[in-house]
Amino acid sequence: MVDLRERFVASGPLRIWTERIGDPGLPAVLMIMGQAAQGVFCPDAMVERLVARGVQVIRFDHRDTGRSSVVDFDADPYTIGEMARDCLAVLDGYGLDSAHVAGTSLGGMIAQWLAVHAPDRVRSLTVMSSTPMGHDARPVWARAWAGEPADPDELPPPSPAFFAHLAAGLPPGEESDVALFRIFNGPVRPFDEPAVRAMLELASARTSDPGAAANHGRAAWAEAPELLAPLASITAPTSIVHGDQDPVFPLAHGEALAAAIPGATLRVVPGMGHIWTSSELAEEVADLIRL
Repeated sequence: MVDLRERFVASGPLRIWTERIGDPGLPAVLMIMGQAAQGVFCPDAMVERLVARGVQVIRFDHRDTGRSSVVDFDADPYTIGEMARDCLAVLDGYGLDSAHVAGTSLGGMIAQWLAVHAPDRVRSLTVMSSTPMGHDARPVWARAWAGEPADPDELPPPSPAFFAHLAAGLPPGEESDVALFRIFNGPVRPFDEPAVRAMLELASARTSDPGAAANHGRAAWAEAPELLAPLASITAPTSIVHGDQDPVFPLAHGEALAAAIPGATLRVVPGMGHIWTSSELAEEVADLIRL
């Protein structure tokens, strides 16, 4: 039996929108999207490919995105750890003791937090297009903004094209987002602009407060001692999936993750940037998620 069901789960005072696709009797994959990204940013093609591999898939809207609760960050600031606890609430809401956990970008840092701090809930770990959760990128970004050369002993900064987009200060809206996603895509794989526009239009229709997602950036930069826990403590079977054209976290970030997590396997996807909108890329990445 294939089941597709939307529901809200409680994470403390918050309501988190979720969707389960697949047979509820099968092992679950929890898909954790990146900064400011709703659950629907996990492509249907990826979900369908995973279901065909014999699992159920759960995707959800982070707090401050989509149909989930909006938070007053100034009054009630949160960290990556609180976002990870939302993930645990999602598992609890479906009565799941554990799941295969797959996170991308900021979602990859959240997935690392779960593997370190809630290891019994993580059957396997897949970290995609991300960086070590305790990595302090502020000095690297400061040098890049100042036009100074990167420190060869540090993980590299985002691409010049990414920084140029930020510096341009384009007004918020679909055209700015499409331009950013074109950079995210990278220069090698074809950029599917119609698919990106359709995804952005869907996301816009699903949110009551588009500006709230900017809180994720504040959470990502927030210091928290629990983020400094050693990744060497991770015991879940782990795969690192990273594109060799990632403009946000260049490949060295994925290599550092693979080196830090015992037994981790690094799967480099040729031509992939920071998103999965190129034709057939979602299916290709779905086949690399650890089950």
